[in-house]
Order: sequence, then C-alpha cells, then structure tokens
Amino acid sequence: MEQNNKPARPPYADFEAPQKFQAIQSIIAKRLTEHPKAICSYSGGSDSDIMLDLIERTRKLFDLPPVKYVFFNTGLEMQAIKDHVKATAEKYGIEIETVRPKIGIVQAARTYGIPFISKIFSQRFESWQKKDIPLSIVEEYENAEDKKAKIKELTDRYPKCQTLITFLCSCDNEGQSRTNTQNVINSRKYMLDFLNITPPRFKISAKCCDYCKKKIAHEVQRGYDMIITGERAAEGGVRAISFRSGQTTSCFSITNSGQYRLRPLYYVSDKDKAWYKDCYKIRYSDAYEVYGLTRTGCCGCPISYKAVADLELIRPYEPMVVKAAWNIFGESYKYRQKYNEYKAERKAQAKSNS
Repeated sequence: MEQNNKPARPPYADFEAPQKFQAIQSIIAKRLTEHPKAICSYSGGSDSDIMLDLIERTRKLFDLPPVKYVFFNTGLEMQAIKDHVKATAEKYGIEIETVRPKIGIVQAARTYGIPFISKIFSQRFESWQKKDIPLSIVEEYENAEDKKAKIKELTDRYPKCQTLITFLCSCDNEGQSRTNTQNVINSRKYMLDFLNITPPRFKISAKCCDYCKKKIAHEVQRGYDMIITGERAAEGGVRAISFRSGQTTSCFSITNSGQYRLRPLYYVSDKDKAWYKDCYKIRYSDAYEVYGLTRTGCCGCPISYKAVADLELIRPYEPMVVKAAWNIFGESYKYRQKYNEYKAERKAQAKSNS
C-alpha cells in the first residue's frame, strides 16, 4: 500500500543480486505479456546494457514479442558509444534505431542557453535571467517579520514568478524556510552570494535536454503501450524521483498520456550491476572499458560535476568530441570552476573564523 503518495518499497528491492534479477525478470515478463507493444530507450551506457540484456534474456525465456529499441543521438556523441550501439544490435540480433532531434544540441545551446549545476537550477536561472527579478528580494524576505505576507507581496509584485521567488528565497509558497530540497538556491552553499558577486554572462537553460531528448522521445514513443527506461534510484537526483500519479511501484507506473512506464532497474544498486556484469560477461562500451569513464549520459553535459575531468579522459581517444563539448559548454565549465573556487574560499574563511 502507498503512504504519503509514495509507493511502498517492494520486498525484492532488498534481495541479493541473483534473486533480485530473477524477480526483475518476472516483472519484465508480466508487463511485456500485458503490454507487448513496448519501446525501450537505449543510451549505450552501462545501465542500458544491463537493462537490454535482461529484457532479451526474458524475451527468449518466455517467448515474448520483440521490443522496439531506440538510441537518441543528440549530435554530440562519442564514437565509442555509436560503435557500441551497433555492436550491441549485432550481438543480440536486434535493431536499435538511431533517432536524431530536429533541433540539435549546438542549435539548442545557441538559441536557449546551456545547463549549469543541475536541471532544476538551469530552469530557475533561465527564468531569473528572462524576468530580471532582483536578488535583493531575498533580503526583503529574510528581514520580513511576516514571511508569508512577504511572499504574497512579492508574487503580486512579480506576477507568474512564484516558483522563481520561492527558489531564490529558499522557502515554500507559505513562506516557510526549506533546506532539504533541490528546489531552492540554498541547497548549493554560497550560491546566492556568488550570483550577487559574479553574475553569469551567458544564457543558462536546460532546454538542450528538452529538444535533443525529451521532445523527440515523446514523438517516437507515441503509439506504444509501454515505455521502458533505465532509471535507477541509486543514481539520485531528478532521474530517481518516483512518478507520483497512479503508480503501483516505483518501477512500474502509468503516465499522464495513459501509457505505462517500466523501469526494471529502479531498485538495482551499483553492487547488483557489478554482479550482473561479471555473471553474464557483459562488456560495456570503450567509454567505460578503455577511456575509464564511470558513467556516460550526455557527453560533456555541464550538469555533471565531473564533466571537465571526464573530457580529459576522453581527449586521447576522441579529441574532436572534446573540442566540440568545450565550444558548446565552455562558459558553463568556467563559471562552475569560479563558483567552486569561491565556495572553497568561503569555507576556508568560515573555518578560520570558528
């Protein structure tokens, strides 16, 4: 049963790897039997490799119909990933269709802006830049005796900006302070002070993800009964947040469009993945096995705190991809470095004063 609109954690989530994957295979078999017209997003990453192997083993075991596999090429992909997608299709005797967005990553970044810190922060900063709300509203909020009234006054002063205002003031709609959420600026230490001192001189936005993956995915997935994706709770962040509407478990839900969504790896840990890789001799792409990356995702995406370090791992093998990533996201890389330096200085100062 669900409590607080959150699904209960199923027993198999705490099984050891062999039993856990057996349970997952049963879930896949049940859902594919119920919803055989299924489409699966395959990224060429390690989670996708485990997921695809699980699906194909289950299909053969239970004689289930084929699943439609799709790889979304953003326009900035490592050759290692593209080669791996082709090799995976050949290994399993399946088709993995490559789909390109109508608006590529270069055009999206130039038109709308580039990500910074996280998707949530990128969305809020984009709104802040467009609406030009002064950061001084935070001081107004902090100095107000009646914080609920102050938030009401600020939202009246700046119509249709409540989400941005509560983000900047690190509070909820009632003016109550919030600290344990990614939806407020204070979730990043000293970020507000940093913005005041060093405002960004480039456009910030997460729309490259919307145009290069989400929109095209929605178009391709239309008409299918079930969508299969590889999110894991162990990843943390936005991708691990459970669907809230009409779900029975975190690994299976129904979307607003009426389609079903299956996330077979939701309760799979890093330890589980390592066991499965060793047990079934899964070989990840050269991005992992040769370059030394621990995850791939969107190549060079500034949301990853390791983006610059990962690009240096890629550089000896694919220098042109690294050059392209710096041309697209360079301003965000440099701005994050400035923020990290500012944060380190403030922490050192606070330590010396204590």
